[in-house]
Formats: sequence, structure tokens, C-alpha cells
Amino acid sequence: MTLASLPTVEALRAFVRDCRAAGDKVALVPTMGALHAGHLQLVSVARRHAQRVIVSIFVNPTQFGPNEDFTRYPRDTERDLARLIEAGADAVFLPSVEAMYPAGFSTTVTVAGVSEGLCGAFRPGHFAGVATVVAKLLLQALPDVALFGEKDYQQLKVIERMARDLDIPVAIVGVPTVREADGLALSSRNAYLTPAERQEAPRLVAVLRNIAERLTAGEGAGPLLAAGTAELAAAGFAPVQYLEFRNAETLAPLERADRPGRLLVAAYLGRTRLIDNIPVEPIRS
Repeated sequence: MTLASLPTVEALRAFVRDCRAAGDKVALVPTMGALHAGHLQLVSVARRHAQRVIVSIFVNPTQFGPNEDFTRYPRDTERDLARLIEAGADAVFLPSVEAMYPAGFSTTVTVAGVSEGLCGAFRPGHFAGVATVVAKLLLQALPDVALFGEKDYQQLKVIERMARDLDIPVAIVGVPTVREADGLALSSRNAYLTPAERQEAPRLVAVLRNIAERLTAGEGAGPLLAAGTAELAAAGFAPVQYLEFRNAETLAPLERADRPGRLLVAAYLGRTRLIDNIPVEPIRS
């Protein structure tokens, strides 16, 4: 299968224009590369929503803080392109930093509410960088649908709100997290884990699943979250930045599972920051 390479916004728009002329719907899958099975699942789901699938690969500097891993973030474009061909993507958009942020660029998109707390509290400016680059990608391509993984759940909620508030005519679709057989959520940053850390990492989702089951059984969140944080700390996760129970839509804090909720966690294991989340069903009557 042929994978069209689109190095510029002009090439991207021309490709989309040709798709439209053929009567095809277009899906966009924004990524930062270092593609894994989770990204390829996004491509697969995108195919159910549209006849043509474009994947963007852009390691966005504006969503990394000054002491974060922008320079060492894994990059392997040749491998990524091979995986996209196997997955059945139609095109890849590969913009340069200079094309996305030309000299004099001075606009930032910020989303209040859902961007606050959780990762927003520990990564100042991160979600402004995400919202800005995703707004640009959506406006550059104007696809019918854009797909994002639920692993970055707060990010998904920020993007949904941004697209809604700015009337960007693109359907935003969240895709459930893809996991390893032992439960670890797939992430490009898992490559940073040592073998010993990799063995311990699934404890993150195990703690979430235990808390979720007890919340649905009617227990209150406070003691469960405190016990879960202590369990992670004892297992070597340090620091545990947050372990919280939030409203699945608004991300407002919840104490009881009296409506659909989401458990979210961020913790360091060695030098690697891991995040995860799972849905919590309302209390069983």
C-alpha cells in the first residue's frame, strides 16, 4: 500500500481537497511518533469513520516544560512510516517546527476548567501547548473526524472542549486505552523503563482497578485514594503526583460513584512519569 508523504500544510490541504473531490470522508490521527499498537488502533478505528486516514507526526515543543524530555523523546520516523503502511493509513503529515511555529508566532490557545488540576497542576503550560497545536492541526486539515486515545484522558477532554468552544467542525472521537497483556497502558515513554521497573509498572492499573470496584460497590473515595497512594509509594512509585476520582465529563472531583466517573493517576517509577486512568461505573443499586 502506498503512503502519501505530506511535508507541508499546502500538501496536506491538497490531499484533503482531492479526498473531498472523490467523495471520501477524512480522519486525522495526531501523534508525536514513536508509534506503538495504541496508535495503530487509532488508525484502525479511524478507518471505521472515514474512507481516508491521515496520521500526523510532530513532536510538539510547546507542550514540554523546560525540564521535561523533549530532546530525548523517542523518534524513529522510518519505523513509524513502515508501521503506518502496515496499518493501512493513507497519508502522513510531517510538518517541521518552523512550519508549525514560524518566526513571529504569538498565538496560544488556552482551555480553562478541564485543563486545571491533575496533569495541569504538575505541567504548567502543557495543555496550552496541546490545545494550540491540535487547533492548528484541525484547522490545517479540517478532517471530518479526529481520533485521540483515552490514555491521555485529561488531554482528550481539553481537546473536546476546545473544538466545541471554537466551533471547529470536526468530530472528536476518544478511543479506549490499549494495554499490554499484564495491563500496562501502552506509551512511547514505556521505553524509558528498566527491566525491573517494567515488571513493577502494571501495579499502577491494578491499584486503579481495585479502587474502581470498591467505588462501584458504594465505598467513599477519600480512604480508597489514600490507601492506593500508600500502596503505590510502597511499591516504589515516587512521587505519586496524583491519584484522583473525577467526574468523567467535567473532571470535577467526586467523593462517591453516584454518576459516571474516572480514576486518574500520575506517578514516577524511577525517571519515568507514567499516567493511566480507567472508567468507574456508578454504584450498583
